[in-house]
Order: sequence, then structure tokens, then C-alpha cells
Amino acid sequence: MNENILSIKNLEKQYPNGVKALKGVSFDVKQGEFLVIIGLSGSGKSTLLRCLNRLHDPTGGEIIFNSKNVAQSQGSEIKELRTHIGMIFQHFNLIPRHTVLSNVLMGRLGQMGTWRSIFGLFSKEDKEQAMKYLKLVGIDGKAKIRADQLSGGQQQRVAIARALTQNPKILLADEPVASLDPATCHVVMDYLKKVNQELGITIICNLHFLSLVRQYATRVIALKAGELVYEGHPKEIDDAWFEKIYGEGAKEVHIN
Repeated sequence: MNENILSIKNLEKQYPNGVKALKGVSFDVKQGEFLVIIGLSGSGKSTLLRCLNRLHDPTGGEIIFNSKNVAQSQGSEIKELRTHIGMIFQHFNLIPRHTVLSNVLMGRLGQMGTWRSIFGLFSKEDKEQAMKYLKLVGIDGKAKIRADQLSGGQQQRVAIARALTQNPKILLADEPVASLDPATCHVVMDYLKKVNQELGITIICNLHFLSLVRQYATRVIALKAGELVYEGHPKEIDDAWFEKIYGEGAKEVHIN
């Protein structure tokens, strides 16, 4: 049995406008698993991921990583945390005018000295590692072209390679295929699965469609209105659970 790499205990997040996005969420994440988070828009999925690497500050509760509660980390501690917990986003967040290789190398900035990062003084090893991860996601042949010349699916693969250059233990993926067509969704998800299985990196991924959840997840948690309402194997989500998580009438939207 794999050990827990992350433990979430009674995590809460309340925004300044009074909205409670997370209401005492608790779960463990095991080393090497592909955990998928599901739920309606506004259920707290994105807020949860952003709390895990401290893009958002939790209001209460604990995030235990490396035997330390990082929910209250500050300054350099958060910077250190993000070298271990990488993240990819729905809209890629690449620098359009920079080359693919340059975008991937940006993942190294957090682990470089101030002067090297200011002037972009990447080492030979940095560049070799960036090319290795571009090859892993099948896009090393595009290294020298501008990022804005790539398709959406290709850009997301660049974003994955960029996150990998941080050498993360955990990779967070916030709706990574939401803006892609169905065929491209599977290509991107296949590369995330490859990262998970070949590199042993733990994946925590928000997804919208149950067909993808059932194909890629080793375990699922579901949020509804900021509360955890399901935790288990994706194949155990039957019609009754589906309606509890998504509500009646949502099936056509989420099942495909």
C-alpha cells in the first residue's frame, strides 16, 4: 500500500465577499495515484487545487505535505512548496511570443538564483531536461517555434513539460482539457497518464466528463457546494451517485 503524500484536514476557504467555497473538506492522497476531482461548476474544485499549492490562502484547516502543515506557510516557504507541487491550467498560461523551449524553461525559474533568473541564464542541464520532457509529451520537434503557432492541445502539452521541469512530486491539473475538442482531450490525458505511470508523479486533476474520469482516474472525490460528497472508485459512480453529485437533468452534460 502506497503511503500518503498529502493529507487534507477540514480545509476551509471563505472569500472576502462571504462565499464559502470549501466547507471542511478532508481526504488523503496516496503516492503515485491519479486522483480526479469532479463536481458542478462552483462546487469548489478549482479553489481546492489553488489552496493545495497556495495560490489561494485557506481560511482554516490543514494541508499536510512532507510532514508539515503548509496551509499557513508564508513567503519563501510557499516558493519552496511550489517546486514540489506543479500546476497546469485550462488556458495553458504560455508566453505566446516566446519559443516552445523558452516556455518550458520558465519552469526552472523558481529553482534558480536571483541573477540567473533575471537574465534567463539557463544551464546546459536545464535545456537538456526541458528537451527531455518535450520529448516525453511528443512535441520536441516544435521546440524552436513560437508557442502561439501551436494548437490548443500542443500548447497544453508544452504546459505539462514546463511543470515537469520543476521536478514536482505532485502535479495539479485544473480542467486541463476543458477548452479542447474530444479527440485532443484523450491525447492530453494520455500524456498525463504517461507522466503518472512512467515518472511516478502523483496527479490531482479536475475533470468535467465522467467518460474521462472512468478511463483515467484511479480514485475519485466529488465536491458539491464546497463539501466532499463522494470518495471511491470511478466505476462505483452509478446513476444514484451521479444525481447526488450533479443533480437531476445534468447527465447529458457530464456523461460524454
